[in-house]
Amino acid sequence: MRITKELNERLTRVGPGTPMGDVFRRYWIPACLSEELPHPDAPPIRVRLLGEDLVAFRDSNGDIGLVDAFCAHRRAPLFYGRNEECGIRCVFHGWKFDVTGACVDMPSEPPTSKFKTRVSIKAYPTYEAGGVVWTYMGPRETTPGVPDYEWLRVPDTHRRVSKTGEQCNYLQAVEGGIDTVHSSFAHNEDIGNGKLLRSRDTHPKLEVDVASHGFTYASIRNVSDDQTYLRVYQFVMPCQQSRGRFVDWEGNPQGLPSVHGHLWVPIDDENTYVYNFMYSTDDRFPISDEYWESHESRFGRGKDDFVPGTYWLKLGPENDYGIDRELQRTKTYTGIRGVNTQDFALQVGMGPIVDRSLEALGSTDRAIQTARRLLLEAADTVEAGGMPRGSDPEDHGDTRGFDLLVVRGAEWRDASKEGTRSQWH
Repeated sequence: MRITKELNERLTRVGPGTPMGDVFRRYWIPACLSEELPHPDAPPIRVRLLGEDLVAFRDSNGDIGLVDAFCAHRRAPLFYGRNEECGIRCVFHGWKFDVTGACVDMPSEPPTSKFKTRVSIKAYPTYEAGGVVWTYMGPRETTPGVPDYEWLRVPDTHRRVSKTGEQCNYLQAVEGGIDTVHSSFAHNEDIGNGKLLRSRDTHPKLEVDVASHGFTYASIRNVSDDQTYLRVYQFVMPCQQSRGRFVDWEGNPQGLPSVHGHLWVPIDDENTYVYNFMYSTDDRFPISDEYWESHESRFGRGKDDFVPGTYWLKLGPENDYGIDRELQRTKTYTGIRGVNTQDFALQVGMGPIVDRSLEALGSTDRAIQTARRLLLEAADTVEAGGMPRGSDPEDHGDTRGFDLLVVRGAEWRDASKEGTRSQWH
């Protein structure tokens, strides 16, 4: 499928009233992490989501409100509001709103006034699971069931999640994430080591199966005369990917069998929050703080990698992501430290919204082409009054990725019966 400038606009714009904005508003999507609202009556936080400015707060009962960023009275910012007694109170004139957006107190009006019963602000429903606050921003009458991904059913001891800001449109972030081939190049951190699985075959065969949740895709690499490296991914509409991690890059079994993934959630047309999750697939292997910090540091998301008090990295386009040309010459393909930092450098470097009408796709871009086709299909479906693929949690509850070394010539669809074992059905 050739992407024209017109189709590129249709795929990338996510604000209110846009085709893709309407698509995202038919799914439950992350609004923030639970840790950002750590306890009842904690300070409210700013949330920008799908081009809308909102405020989130956890009320005195522990319920989470996601409401318009501005008071209904004179449009004063509710971020400065008082979070108290089951509501957020504007500090301009004291108007108070609960998690449903209803005005529950209006002290600037006479006690006998009924005016507050006619005033409300925009509010979106929320659901908390997996360390994430989810929201649904579409029409109430089409609200789907709440998310039931496998990683949300895992005990807290066996699951971790983080969040990182990225300065580009969601789609080029998604496309970078579902492009399995670039790992042979951009993420090669030992260019002198020809034994790495992804260095032995740098042009894998890709196979894609469209499904009710989105699609399943396989990267098939012939790494020796008698072995094939299979890496199978799931893409869950509209913006989630998962992949297994059962063997390391040298082909050895991992001590922590796990599934990893991302959700690329649009802040607006030109910025994205990436939610990164990991969960152990075996109840014998909880994820320790030390293991998680080591993992995040390797990916460039360690505690010291963030601008203090934010979810944005210190390394960015303003400092060329810390590229070390000597490191690039002698050791790693990019010279940039941190696996996801490498991704960000390339994706953000394309510009806020890449012009896909200028690209030349190859044989290993099948997953990217499929994602675009399904997103455009979803836009057509929503415009016709239907619900898009993958919005029903029944469609995606047990999807997971995996990787395996198998006898060369084995069918990956059969191998998946072994690779998808998990404790958390």
